[in-house]
Amino acid sequence: MTSEIQGNRPLSEEELQDLVASSDAGARDPAGSIGLFLAIVAVIWSVFQLILASPLSNMLLPGSIVNNSRQVHLAFALFLAFAAYPALKSSPRDRIPAQDWVMAVLGAGIALYGYFFYDKLVNSGGLADDTDKWVALVGLILLFEAARRALGPAMAIIATIFLAYVFWGASEWVPEVIRWKGASLKKAMSHMWITSEGVFGIALGVSTKFVFLFVLFGALLDKAGAGNYFIKMAFGALGHLRGGPAKAAVVGSAATGLISGSSIANVVTTGTFTIPLMKRVGFTSEQAGSVEVASSVNGQIMPPVMGAAAFLMVEYVGISYVEVITHAFLPAAISYIALIYIVHLEAVKRNMPTLGNREVHLIRTVAGMLSFFLIFAGLCYATQFPAQAIAAWAPSSAGLIMGLIVTAIYIVLVRLAAQVPDLEPDDPNAEVVELPDIAQIYKAGLHYLLPIVVLVYFLMIEQKSPGLSAFWATALLFVILLTQKPLKSLFRGESEMATSFMSGVADLWQGLIDGARNMIGIALATGTAGVIVGTVTLTGVGQVMADLVEFLSGGNLVLMLVMVGLLSLVLGMGLPTTANYIVVSSLMAGVVVQLGAQSGLIVPLIAVHLFVFYFGIMADVTPPVGLASFAAAAVSGGDAIKTGFTAFFYSLRTVALPFVFIFNTDMLLIDVGWVGGILVAISATIAVLVFTAGTMGFFLTRSRIYESVALILVAFVLFRPDYVMNRIAPPFELFEPARLEQAVGDAAPGDVLRVIVSGPDFDSGEMKDLSLELTVGDESDGAARVEAMGFLTLEEDGLIKLEEPLFGTPIAESLQDFDFYADEAVRIVTVKAPANQPPKELVFIPALLLLGLVAFLQRGRAARQGVPA
Repeated sequence: MTSEIQGNRPLSEEELQDLVASSDAGARDPAGSIGLFLAIVAVIWSVFQLILASPLSNMLLPGSIVNNSRQVHLAFALFLAFAAYPALKSSPRDRIPAQDWVMAVLGAGIALYGYFFYDKLVNSGGLADDTDKWVALVGLILLFEAARRALGPAMAIIATIFLAYVFWGASEWVPEVIRWKGASLKKAMSHMWITSEGVFGIALGVSTKFVFLFVLFGALLDKAGAGNYFIKMAFGALGHLRGGPAKAAVVGSAATGLISGSSIANVVTTGTFTIPLMKRVGFTSEQAGSVEVASSVNGQIMPPVMGAAAFLMVEYVGISYVEVITHAFLPAAISYIALIYIVHLEAVKRNMPTLGNREVHLIRTVAGMLSFFLIFAGLCYATQFPAQAIAAWAPSSAGLIMGLIVTAIYIVLVRLAAQVPDLEPDDPNAEVVELPDIAQIYKAGLHYLLPIVVLVYFLMIEQKSPGLSAFWATALLFVILLTQKPLKSLFRGESEMATSFMSGVADLWQGLIDGARNMIGIALATGTAGVIVGTVTLTGVGQVMADLVEFLSGGNLVLMLVMVGLLSLVLGMGLPTTANYIVVSSLMAGVVVQLGAQSGLIVPLIAVHLFVFYFGIMADVTPPVGLASFAAAAVSGGDAIKTGFTAFFYSLRTVALPFVFIFNTDMLLIDVGWVGGILVAISATIAVLVFTAGTMGFFLTRSRIYESVALILVAFVLFRPDYVMNRIAPPFELFEPARLEQAVGDAAPGDVLRVIVSGPDFDSGEMKDLSLELTVGDESDGAARVEAMGFLTLEEDGLIKLEEPLFGTPIAESLQDFDFYADEAVRIVTVKAPANQPPKELVFIPALLLLGLVAFLQRGRAARQGVPA
């Protein structure tokens, strides 16, 4: 396949589907009874996961199955992996060899070992005996082999290296900086397979409880016809603009990425239509592929699914799902806005033609899309009011009434859809490209928005668990798949009701199969990544990584973040979104928090997890691995490496944004009210557009170097107004450590103080600094407030020394890594209290004036050069 891509030959539709299948669902699809058997197993897996997520799971499933659902989940994944993924490129695809049957059954059986011998393992306290350890070792080998088949060699190799480190970490050939005592086979296998610290840990639990339902939801929604509807709507809205096909690719990929867990599937699904049209209006093969890569990979950072990482963040960060997607939304949204602007600038620079003969009204188009988004968001928000009224009026039957209302709305929307012809995929290579007319086609798929509204309602308004929310939305999709075609036939007066119903049953059956097969890789990724997480918890290598990064960065915070970003990029190479997030967050998230605190930067944990997540997914773009770039090159016929580098350039704002929200957490809407949130959204949108113009070297016309520098400077000020204001008016007033009680006493209750503590590290004995962020209480005086925080101070030798804080006090956990009984005392070195500072937004004024000056300078040149808008 790689040679074909490098040979600049676009792959055929059959080859592209094989590419997606081999990476996402398994390339083997035998015919006859064996194929039917695999389909039945996949459907059983989907149905099992639906029942498990349903409110009736405890009544429909035995308690032993519910308690061991992770084992059942992995058993299905292992069985289908060996059945659906050939071992080698030369392996047969039309049949399943005997050895694969053996590995499939053995893998499933060992995955269920904890279920079959549950009582024995519980009574042993999770400690493996001689039988357990050998069973677990075989299980790990089979898991790694399944992961190699489904995910490529990278995941299996990384997991093998980590497992080898567990056994031989004490060897002389291991660098001293990461050397540890090592573990016996029995201890390692107990940790990795028997307990919930390894394979059957949090990641696989999230895959079992949440991720499957969302992947199934996406598969069913696409099978219903929503994918084609979204692409048609995007192309109809934007296709007539300059660079329209590329803009449609961005919006279409955004809509697909909302519910997709795969960058590669996103590239191929939308790219087969948009890439040929982009090339048609003047984009090179590499540029067309790069736009598709950048927009498809961005789909992984867009809530609500975020390539399943959103659900993992809930568990790892310890905040609610609603908080996770609230924090993640603004960076993802402005990243897509910037990508549309990149496409626009490329089109204007090259004076690309427009498609079709429709008159271009840019402002009207933007206003229309914004109106649609606001109406849809308002509709999702407004659903709570009738729901609350019904619950108050008839609390015992509110669910039934709401179900009847949704059914009535659905029937009305399907009746609207029946008034227009069913949407068929367009041919991008047709001689004459006819743009879809939104006024004619919008009715055809309005009912596809109903499951999304239901999903958002349960997630955001009812704040139900992600699994239960996805269950109700998926249940509605069951109804849609089974009834939309018969209802359309009925409303159109056709006499093919039975045929239409059977067609719907076939769609539902295939959707259940697709959902299960698309989950194979994710389930194996989360299980295999559990070995890496288990290694971190067993060996303490996370602390070693922190020491290594600190040593290499010399304590410089920005350089440290760059190194963490690069490490995240390298660790993420060749891994699917879910797996690379687990790997990089396990190794790197703690590093950023710890070293940030030592540098005086208090970073919220969600910001750190989003930071490593953003860099992890960039591995899908960046050569030499860049799986999404290779997929796009397969569609476009361009050079894969050049496509990857161009896509990385287009994704620069995705690289810059993590650094922004590490230093300016307002971008994540943390502790920001409605008014502040709107101001942040506006300023961040302007900033990312200006940054894009600066890096692209084109604003109103081609920029001169000093203009590009000025634009990037404006973007920096809009992104980081606090950086400028802090140098004009410092945000904190410094106090001598001896004046701690005075500083705390003078502060108002609720104010946040920063106290820097220095002392010997408990493990290494070396001196280190730690910055604490403490909220002032409402005690009567400074002494009482200091005591409530947990400080036990002693003034001696001109130092304010600290004794070990009492257990349970606010600072006890933060200071647990200090050695309070060493020769060097732990002491307070700096106290910072909030100072009166003017609003940081005031620096927007000179920044916008500078932007206006650049626009004024370029406006005249643009007019003289005849640059099109």
